[in-house]
Amino acid sequence: MNFTETLKLALSAIWAHKLRSFLTLLGMIIAVAAFMLVVSFLLGFIGYVDEKIAGVGSNAFTIQRFSFEDFRDTDTLAAAQRRNKDLTFEELEFIREKADLIALIGAKARRERVEVKRGTKKLEDIEIMGFEPVIEQIDKLDIEQGRFFSEVENSNSRRVAYIGKDIANELFPRTGAIGGEIYLRGIPYTVIGVQVPKGTVFGQPQDNFVVIPLRTFETQFGALTGRRGLYFQALAVSDDKFDDAVEQARTLLRIKRKIEFGEKDNFGILTPDAISSLRDSIFGPIFVAFLIVPAIAMIVGAIVIMNIMLVAVTERTKEIGIRKSLGAKQADILKQFVYESATLSAIGGLIGLVIAQLLGLIVTMYVIPTRIPWWAAVLAIGVSAAVGILAGLYPAWKAARLDPIEALRTE
Repeated sequence: MNFTETLKLALSAIWAHKLRSFLTLLGMIIAVAAFMLVVSFLLGFIGYVDEKIAGVGSNAFTIQRFSFEDFRDTDTLAAAQRRNKDLTFEELEFIREKADLIALIGAKARRERVEVKRGTKKLEDIEIMGFEPVIEQIDKLDIEQGRFFSEVENSNSRRVAYIGKDIANELFPRTGAIGGEIYLRGIPYTVIGVQVPKGTVFGQPQDNFVVIPLRTFETQFGALTGRRGLYFQALAVSDDKFDDAVEQARTLLRIKRKIEFGEKDNFGILTPDAISSLRDSIFGPIFVAFLIVPAIAMIVGAIVIMNIMLVAVTERTKEIGIRKSLGAKQADILKQFVYESATLSAIGGLIGLVIAQLLGLIVTMYVIPTRIPWWAAVLAIGVSAAVGILAGLYPAWKAARLDPIEALRTE
């Protein structure tokens, strides 16, 4: 008996017991759907982080008050809060003047959340950030309309604003935002630029923000210390000089702060590699734990398939006897039941894959972009079929070993 005929027999047997087959497949459907959702979410998250790193640049890094290590536990953080100082404009200028491996460096201030108003329309709890003009080049901002603010506007503390697309849509629904006025804590700002929309990440909108010149931010919201403290973003002259640029920035800041040799840094430097390592250290164990659930479901599904196939062998004992009496070999009977088990399991995997794809689209719309690569889809179907083969081996072996005479006598 060739492959096509055996497959037809398997499909006809599955179709003859549609409800039972579907209930048998539930475990495999849930397992594959859960597995593919975890994989798609993991790959989507990794892709999102890598995209953000690439968006800023693989040769960009951040200098800030704290390092990742400072957040290891409460005691370490408390010690860091006593030891680490706020960054200052003087330190920024020192690095800018002395560093020859850093192409660009600029400062940002920690965000405030305030009410933004235009006429009778009010938007609550909007992020207000202060940037130096050079940040446009370092962050590679995508400007949809208008422009970013200039060095003159920053140094003179001009009241100009660069806003997110959601702010523009809400406050300027019928007219263009460029040249319009918005109010931050009752003070008017002229809109000079609107950013290309970014959508949402983990359900959080990325286009509800207002950026103003850093010096203007300081004038309106107060000293740039504590929760409004400065942090620097820098760009190395080239990718191959990145590590040297980071070390140069660290050395210069240690010199400026008069940190003795052997003493711990009282600041932190955040690099793309550090972000990737943190991502892996946090989410790696979580996703491994999540994968245990579909693995258990797959084992349960395999047990269910094995039980159903044993029932099928018992129900079709007479059929097996007739086939053997007509010349079917043990290998033919073995293949028939193994193919049936594998086909049943593969169909469950395919349904689970479709469900995962649909759920992935919903997650992409409201949380974070997800993706199911072709190799993962093939792997899921292949694994489900392999599980089906393993689950069907014993029932198939049992069916193949039936004595044809005893099988024919079965009622």
